[in-house]
Amino acid sequence: MVLVNAGVHIRSLNTNGFLSCRRHELQNDQQLDALHSKIRTLRGMRVTTDIYDDVERQNSTIPTGNTFTTFAGSLAQSSRRAAHAFGSTGSLKQYRLLVLIVGAVVGLWILWYFIGWVWLSSGANV
Repeated sequence: MVLVNAGVHIRSLNTNGFLSCRRHELQNDQQLDALHSKIRTLRGMRVTTDIYDDVERQNSTIPTGNTFTTFAGSLAQSSRRAAHAFGSTGSLKQYRLLVLIVGAVVGLWILWYFIGWVWLSSGANV
């Protein structure tokens, strides 16, 4: 038995099969209509206007000017302040600072080694 419904051929052996196909066709039509309404909403001016307004609001909070130039200036100023604070205007003061740092590291290493040696030797006697 062959049925024709709106130009679509539906083959069915019984009426239950036809009703099942028709029900699926109606569900597809409903989902297609829902999709069309969503597309109309997205194409509407309201959504694009809302997006545009949101972008403009966010752009107004971003400071104008070149951020990289501002960062480079503050970094240069910080390095000048650090150089002045450490007194690195002459090469002799830089040399003293370097010797002090290396001496501190070596001293801490020797202290750590000595404490470890004393601790291990006292633990072995107990």
